[in-house]
Amino acid sequence: MSERIWIGVDLGTQSVRVLAVDDAGRVLGRGSRPLTGTRNGERHEQDPDQWWTAFSAAAREATVGLDPARIGGLAVDATSGTILLADDTGRPLTPGLMYDDARASEQAKRVNEIGEALWQRLGYQRMQAGWALPKLAWLNEHHSTEDVRLLHQPDLITWRLAGRQVASDASHALKTGYDLLADRWPEDVFDRLGIPTAMLPDVVRPGTVIGTVCAASAATTGIPAGTPIVAGMTDGCAAQLGGGALGRGSWNAVLGTTLVLKGVADHLVRDPGGVVYCHRGPNETWLPGGASSSGAGALTRRWPGADLEALTARAAQRPLGPVVYPLAGERGERFPFVAPDLTPFSLGRIEDDIDAFHGVLTGLACVERLCFDYLDHLGAPTDGTLAFTGGGGANGYWTRLRADLLGREVQLPKHAESAIGMAILAASHTRKSLVDTASTMVRIDAVIEPDALRHNELTELYLRFVDHLHDRGRLTQPFTAHVHRRAEH
Repeated sequence: MSERIWIGVDLGTQSVRVLAVDDAGRVLGRGSRPLTGTRNGERHEQDPDQWWTAFSAAAREATVGLDPARIGGLAVDATSGTILLADDTGRPLTPGLMYDDARASEQAKRVNEIGEALWQRLGYQRMQAGWALPKLAWLNEHHSTEDVRLLHQPDLITWRLAGRQVASDASHALKTGYDLLADRWPEDVFDRLGIPTAMLPDVVRPGTVIGTVCAASAATTGIPAGTPIVAGMTDGCAAQLGGGALGRGSWNAVLGTTLVLKGVADHLVRDPGGVVYCHRGPNETWLPGGASSSGAGALTRRWPGADLEALTARAAQRPLGPVVYPLAGERGERFPFVAPDLTPFSLGRIEDDIDAFHGVLTGLACVERLCFDYLDHLGAPTDGTLAFTGGGGANGYWTRLRADLLGREVQLPKHAESAIGMAILAASHTRKSLVDTASTMVRIDAVIEPDALRHNELTELYLRFVDHLHDRGRLTQPFTAHVHRRAEH
């Protein structure tokens, strides 16, 4: 059972990562290449051609020395809501409009007016400006859409791998307005928006084989021709698979540039606030979750090029104190509440850079707990296992701080990467159950038990943070009261 090799591809914000993983979850090869982008106010773009060149180089690195006959399939994840337009040969006509590009605020208003009934039925109530459909509406107004194709970020990679356009996956299509209940594009919504449905890709469920690697791409990437290409999922869902969080009430917290939470529910979780949305999961489950604008990007934004390990070591010697709201960008929050105008702020006295750094670490832990409180407020089950993945999970002090503030046991998978989740999904196309596949491939490296005394101390800080947000009008009174009641138990 350990003879096949599965390729998992993660198109992140800052890099492309490729892993070669066997049936027992052992990593046999890895490769990565950096990605660059440009930010200008609310705009955030990347060069789609760079996605392909970076992926090709990372894939060659990951597969060097491996037996090509053992490679059984690959799957690709990417950032949720990142899109571009391409011609009928797959050549990009626009930059990639990234997941947090918020230029389409005006278009979002029209999208929400026209699609209101459907968005309510699907549980997320409304679309945010950074979602794919408002950005597609913006592109539709600023570019010719004759004989063009909408591509989600991984669609460019799978097209070039197969040498032809192949189906997109329902996970990435969610933020473009795909109807997950009816399994189709809502043509009436697109017609009223004036967006040609001919530009939309076919869509299949994640885990479906959508094509095979062509000879030309095999020569470029090192992945053998004929290798099955399996429809992937968004990066947050991929990390959820990689963390093994597939049982009811189980959650995975991905701390990368931003914080993403994904869990498992036996029902569609509907959010009147339009913050939480659900993907379809295996065996008729739903995968509720949300993507924050806060995360480790707050550290690289505020201390570019700094030695973060050294700063962490110094911060760990400081007593608990200030809390800094940890936005990865200059403004705007998406989860656990929507506030496009929010800018970073601090609570408590900050004496120096180390206090500020420690405040960001604490602030992220507070945001994370607030996310879980919000999910509980919506009726989403949160009492299962919890795994931490993402690059931020490599910071041991930060990981323990987060676990202590949450006051719950945390599992740390041995390979805490979204690419592992895609290797698992690629492997599942030959098996009966994605859950069973994950159970054999996910390897838990450590389990963290929270410190009860530190949890109590951190909870006091957390409640002051919550009350401050309420006083600023960011949190409703019913939700704030729910947070306090939950803290008492």
